[in-house]
Amino acid sequence: MTRIPFALFPFPDPDLTEKAIERRLRQHLVRLIAPKIGIEPPLNADGTIDEAGHEVMLESVDLPYAKTKRLRERAARIVERRTAKSPLSRLKTEDRKRIMPLRDGVELIGVPNEHRADELAAALHAEFPWMGAATEVVWHAMRRSVQRGDAGLRLPPILLDGPPGIGKSHWARRLGTLIGVPSMVYDATTENASFGLVGSQRGWGNSAPGRLVNLILTKRVANPVVVVDEVEKAGTAQSDKGRSFDLTAALLPLLEPLSARSWTCPYFELPFDMGWIIWVLTSNDCRLLPDPLLSRCPPIRLGPPVLAHLLGFAAHEGERRGLSPEAIDAIRAALEWAERQDRLPTLRTVLRMLDRAEQMQRRPLLQ
Repeated sequence: MTRIPFALFPFPDPDLTEKAIERRLRQHLVRLIAPKIGIEPPLNADGTIDEAGHEVMLESVDLPYAKTKRLRERAARIVERRTAKSPLSRLKTEDRKRIMPLRDGVELIGVPNEHRADELAAALHAEFPWMGAATEVVWHAMRRSVQRGDAGLRLPPILLDGPPGIGKSHWARRLGTLIGVPSMVYDATTENASFGLVGSQRGWGNSAPGRLVNLILTKRVANPVVVVDEVEKAGTAQSDKGRSFDLTAALLPLLEPLSARSWTCPYFELPFDMGWIIWVLTSNDCRLLPDPLLSRCPPIRLGPPVLAHLLGFAAHEGERRGLSPEAIDAIRAALEWAERQDRLPTLRTVLRMLDRAEQMQRRPLLQ
């Protein structure tokens, strides 16, 4: 596991406190005045200077209060000026506390070799065989990332286009789980402006950092899976001054590799390296999306799962959740009945069936 810089700005040196600077100034002053007050460095038997003994002698020198006060005031001025030059100085105290842990960088999760990439792709395909086109893109991208010797896993942005309820978001979250990175789903239908994802500028009444930066601040991982669900349904919010806050427009610099590597957060007004994020966008009709976004994310067209896919998914997911064979058989029977009625459910419905079965199985027995 690798650690990389995420915050692209200098942090104050934690060792340069007022006390530390005052101590260094005092040491320098004492060395200057030592010969004048009769302090000569002691010598070792071989005629060399005994540095340790000399330091002890210098430490024992008592400076007048006036000089000590001047040193303390000068140290305070140095710290004050260094702090004023820091890009963190304009942040509120609570925001500065959230940013400071980034000084040590964040983790970057990788795939160790091509064999592991093959295993991950095979596991994903076994669970979502109807999403084979998307899995194949990710499989080849993982292998390329390993072949390039990337510091961590780097995947191109992906746009999954297909009918609702086929498991596009579920596939993306499962991808994150298999890789071992955190994931986040941003619903463009309910949070259609850019504020929720990228944040809003300080000075607004409800200004705050976006969920994207918050995710990395919380998890300290540079390459999480970020899912923007039903991106074609995102609207546009406008301020009183007519300024537009379009979600798809806000996504463009984040999907472009060069600009993403030095992206400025609207809230913190500081640059961050967002170039490692694994983007998965989903849509029901990609024809509604603007060309600039489509050029960055060529759509992968997907179809709905057939009965065999749903039966396999229900069995695999049911076993993973620890459902009893009877519960899995009941779900299988319900799916087969629905198919005979020409009412084959979506994957979303199958997930609700699994949730319900798990809930019933885990509830306490009545005495």
